[in-house]
Amino acid sequence: MSVNLKPNLQLQPPIPFTLVPALPEDLEALVAIRIAAMRDSLERIGRFDPLRARERLLASFSAAHTRHIMLGAVHVGFITLKPQDGSLLLDHFYLLPASQRRGLGSAVLRQIVAEADALALPLRVTALRDSGANRFYLRHGFQLSSTEEFDNHYLRPVKCLF
Repeated sequence: MSVNLKPNLQLQPPIPFTLVPALPEDLEALVAIRIAAMRDSLERIGRFDPLRARERLLASFSAAHTRHIMLGAVHVGFITLKPQDGSLLLDHFYLLPASQRRGLGSAVLRQIVAEADALALPLRVTALRDSGANRFYLRHGFQLSSTEEFDNHYLRPVKCLF
């Protein structure tokens, strides 16, 4: 007799997302996504400031390197992936709260990792120190490379495809 310890465990189909290039005029919509995605984490450490969140995105925004994360016709987040110093920097990766914890972030990150591997480039990312994003990046093969007062910096070494 066998015992099924996880009777409700089912394989989930891949989440059908698309990445669509951003345009310069998308900036305000991206700011709103960033603020919504970061609000809980920043409030926990007493650093939620929508103006600062807006200014930080404005300072690093590059439409050429930014893509919307789409579920059908719905914008649910965005990524910014920039070449920098012989690596790729995942400068921004935000999902609206309603789209988090459903496997979408993992699906998007797998695509980004595949892009980095195809280019034979390591992938870097920074996460707020007290954010759940830290566990997320560690689970996906990133290694902690340094810490600062509010941020952790991660590196995912290049994986050989052959």
